[in-house]
Amino acid sequence: MKHDDEMILKEIQKNTQMGMTAIDTILDKIENDDFSMTLSKQSLHYAELHNRALDRILRENGEGYRPNQLEDMVLRGGIHANTIFNISREHLAEMMIQGSNRGITSMWKSLKHNGLAGDDTVELAKELMNFEVKSIERLKEYL
Repeated sequence: MKHDDEMILKEIQKNTQMGMTAIDTILDKIENDDFSMTLSKQSLHYAELHNRALDRILRENGEGYRPNQLEDMVLRGGIHANTIFNISREHLAEMMIQGSNRGITSMWKSLKHNGLAGDDTVELAKELMNFEVKSIERLKEYL
């Protein structure tokens, strides 16, 4: 597996893992069933993209992304700290939108720095970015 492909696939895994962790942390704070369902569906799609990236890495004997427990704790702690005084649907949607925007930015950076990646890898990265854009549009309903 080419280094550039592996780096982008790891970034896909990292982004989707962070999205799933954020949603998992936020779901306990949601009182709106419709909003909860929207985020649950988003998490399922993250899992599917994550598994496709991992499958590609493993098929080509690469090394997948390994979540760092400290990063996970920081993410969860940041969400808890940011929701101490405000667990409104609007605030939670805004937090998810901000996370999606960060994910899109990190994917663009990864694509730019790993320009020798194959078409399949780039296509999967763009699929994730397109999903993030659509997720942001859906989440705007809850602002």
